[in-house]
Amino acid sequence: MSENGAGDGRASDAGVAAERLAAFEAFAQDVRRDLAQVGDRMAGLRDAGKTKSATYQQLFAMRATLREMDRRLRDYGL
Repeated sequence: MSENGAGDGRASDAGVAAERLAAFEAFAQDVRRDLAQVGDRMAGLRDAGKTKSATYQQLFAMRATLREMDRRLRDYGL
């Protein structure tokens, strides 16, 4: 038995792996939700003619970051 009393540890390793996968999937979902929200906020500012505002510029940068994160998550099948 291992130190934690879990036999050979494979069951606990599988449980940890499942928890990590669930966390990554939740993270991917949050990134995509945030990306959609940023796009909506940008559209509202664009419609109001505020594309030169600091808020719009910050959202633009955030969208670029979120898009890259989403691309990488998709590359890994998440």
